[in-house]
Amino acid sequence: MKNSRWALWIGVILGVIFLLNIFSGNDSFDYFPLLFFVAGGFLIYYGFKGKSKHAKKNELPTLSKKREQNYINAGMSDSEIDMFRQTMNQTKKQIDHLQATMNKSGKLRAVDLRHDTIKAAKALFKEIVDSPKRMPEANHFLYTHLPNLVDLTDKFMEINEHEIKNRDTYDKIEESIQIIDQMAALIAIDYQKFVADDLDDLDVEMTIAKQSLKQNGDYKQHEAR
Repeated sequence: MKNSRWALWIGVILGVIFLLNIFSGNDSFDYFPLLFFVAGGFLIYYGFKGKSKHAKKNELPTLSKKREQNYINAGMSDSEIDMFRQTMNQTKKQIDHLQATMNKSGKLRAVDLRHDTIKAAKALFKEIVDSPKRMPEANHFLYTHLPNLVDLTDKFMEINEHEIKNRDTYDKIEESIQIIDQMAALIAIDYQKFVADDLDDLDVEMTIAKQSLKQNGDYKQHEAR
C-alpha cells in the first residue's frame, strides 16, 4: 500500500515536470535530476517522520536512580535492563487498556470483581518490577494470558456494541464471556504462583511465632482475645 502511494506521487511529479518541459519549449531541459531531488526530499521527510512516530510509540518513562541501582544490584546488563523496561512498559499499557475496557461493560466488570483481575494484574506487575530477575517466572502472564485477555475483551466489546444482534450474536457474546472468565482466573493464578514462596515464608514465620508464644504461655491468651 505504501509502495503504491510512493509510485503515485512520483508519477504525478514526473508528469507535472514533463508537462512543464513541453510547454516551456525547452527540449534540452533534463527533468530527471529534479525528480530525484523531489523524491529524495519525500524520502527524507517521511523517514524522519516514521522514526519520530516509532520513538514516541516506544518512549519509556524516566528511570529513577534508585530503580536503576536496583537493576544493577540484581546483576542486570544494560541490554537486559532495556529489554525488561520495554516489556514492562508494554505490560503496563496492556493493563491500563484492559481496565478501561472492563469498565465499559457490566459483564466484564462482573468478571473483574469475581477474580480481582485488574488488582491481580497490577499486583503481579509490581512484584515483577521489584524482582526483575524473576521475570521468566511470569512468562505466561506477560506473553500469553494478559495479551490474550486484552484481545478477547476488545473483540467482546466490538461484538457487544453491534446495533442489531441476532441469536448467533448473543451466543458469541455468552461464549466469549465464559472464555474471558477463564482467562481472568488464570491471571489470578499467575499472581498466586508468583507470590507462593512469600506465602510459604509467612507460614514458616507464623509457625515459629506461634511456637514462641506457646513457650511463653502467651499464645492461648492471644487466641482468647
